[in-house]
Amino acid sequence: MHLGSRSGYLAPVPDPLIVSAVLVPDAQADLDAQRRRWFPADRLHVGAHITLFHALPGERLDEVRTQLARLTRGDRPAIHVGEPFKLGRGVGLRLQSSELEGIRGAIAKRFEDDLSDQDARRWRPHVTIQNKVTPEEARRTLETVRETHVPYDTEVEALALWHYRGGPWEAAGDYAFDRSG
Repeated sequence: MHLGSRSGYLAPVPDPLIVSAVLVPDAQADLDAQRRRWFPADRLHVGAHITLFHALPGERLDEVRTQLARLTRGDRPAIHVGEPFKLGRGVGLRLQSSELEGIRGAIAKRFEDDLSDQDARRWRPHVTIQNKVTPEEARRTLETVRETHVPYDTEVEALALWHYRGGPWEAAGDYAFDRSG
C-alpha cells in the first residue's frame, strides 16, 4: 500500500497501530502465566493482552496518541476476568468492563472512517490464552481451564499502543490511568 506525495514518488503507508489494555500487575502476571502455559512456544510473540483495536491507521499516530492520553485521565476501569470459552483453535477468557467498552467506543467514533472490518465489528472483549493448536488440544485445554480458573475482578492499569510490524509488536507508548481511590 502506498500514498502519493507532492514530489511524485510513492511513500510507504506507516504500519497499522494496535491498541491494547494492560491489567494491574497481579492480574497481568496471572494472564501472562496462563498464556505461557497454554500457547505454543514458537508462536508466543507477545504477552497476554486485551486488544481494543487491531489496525488503526499508522499515519494518524499523533491523533491516536492524543486520544489515548485524554481517555486515560480518569480512574482505572474495573474489569471482570470471566469464564473460559472455545476460541477457534484455542481458548480465551471472557472479559466484562462497561468502562473499557466506553473508552473503546470513544476511540471507534473518533476513527470510524478508518476502522478495518475487524475493528468495526462488535467488540467481544477477551484475552487469548491459547491459539493455533489442534481442535483436540483446544478441547483438552478448555476442560482443564474450566476446572481450574476462578473468575475475578481487577482493574485496567493502562492502554498500550503498538506498531504492527508483521510479527512481534513494537511498543509505541503506554498511557496509564490515574490510580483508583
